[in-house]
Amino acid sequence: MPVINQIADYFYEMKEWRQHLHANPELQFDCYNTAHFVIEKLKKFGIEEIHSGIAKTGLVAIINGKKKGGTIGLRADMDALPLTEETNHEYKSKVEGVMHACGHDGHTTMLLGAAKYLADTKNFAGRVALIFQPAEENGGGAGVMCKEGIMDKFSIDKVFGVHTLPGAPLGRFETNSNTVFAASDDFTINIIGNGGHGAYPEQTVDPIIMATHISQAMQSITSRNIPALKPIVISITQIHSGTAYNIIPETAFINGTVRTLNKETQEVVKKRMEEICKGFSLAFNGKIELNYNYGYPATINYKDEVEFASKVAKQISGEENVNSDAEPDMGAEDFSYMLHERPGAFLNLGQGDGPGVHNTKFDFNDDLSPIGASFFVKLIETGLPICLLYTSPSPRDRTRSRMPSSA
Repeated sequence: MPVINQIADYFYEMKEWRQHLHANPELQFDCYNTAHFVIEKLKKFGIEEIHSGIAKTGLVAIINGKKKGGTIGLRADMDALPLTEETNHEYKSKVEGVMHACGHDGHTTMLLGAAKYLADTKNFAGRVALIFQPAEENGGGAGVMCKEGIMDKFSIDKVFGVHTLPGAPLGRFETNSNTVFAASDDFTINIIGNGGHGAYPEQTVDPIIMATHISQAMQSITSRNIPALKPIVISITQIHSGTAYNIIPETAFINGTVRTLNKETQEVVKKRMEEICKGFSLAFNGKIELNYNYGYPATINYKDEVEFASKVAKQISGEENVNSDAEPDMGAEDFSYMLHERPGAFLNLGQGDGPGVHNTKFDFNDDLSPIGASFFVKLIETGLPICLLYTSPSPRDRTRSRMPSSA
């Protein structure tokens, strides 16, 4: 696997960075220590232009190449999850109830490795915008950074990101040129009935009966309202009601998530949920309130950028280890906000066998760090070349050379 030799030499250093980050996780926008760690490393690499305090603890660092050119953004997320780690690693989380269970410690490490190399070699024409982002997990940090103007402020032309993929072979890239991650919405349903004694249900309006009918009817949306070939997930994840065995409660509460790949399907789901709740409210003579919350939009790649990124990935992992026609993932990713602002591509990167993400036994595979860092570097050196190679004139353009007038 042709990892860049100089980056391969960083392996033990990158491993130390990653395990430090793993042991010191932080949640959502409160990535103060992580941001400080990143900034100190960037300064050590000789990077002088560092803009911090974006989206509270996010930052953008700029590396200028040897010549002028465009600007490519590379993004890594920094935040962790509210989980208690169940591993026996020496570097396991020191923070009770918080752990890196989604590989963001590894993503940050990969971008730091690329930053060290690019700051040293500067073998490109243009600028690299290193985007270290907080609050990917349920905070929409990418959206906040975009709202605060990073794309325009730093003149970013294109943006790329990667995510570790447990279960896929080490170094295997997975992406597609359309929707790579689903939109993620959530909903709550508050049901108000009329409680009473369990022995006299005829005197009540039972919210549990309403809740069970609603939960079953919601699943009919996927099978009766959406074409079978259009992926959709509606998961009811919480139903709460009642306090005692002999009391029919006054209220019930339902919570869940919706995952869709396009706006049309998303709106059909919302409309049908509203109709179902209204229908059962009338049928059972209760009050049902639906709150539907739009979350992260679908992560939709750009075709040209996927083709480019896939070619670069093949340089790193070989053609057989790059799948640029992967199935969409029904998970969600707030990199979608960046792709709403600029062309780009998001790729998954296999880290081998082991527990999946958001699992208390998950750990990032340190062998992946040099691969990801090499990929980031090759995106820059290939996408922002110092000089164009000479190519023969096409048959339609025999009179004009394509050799640049100046190097």
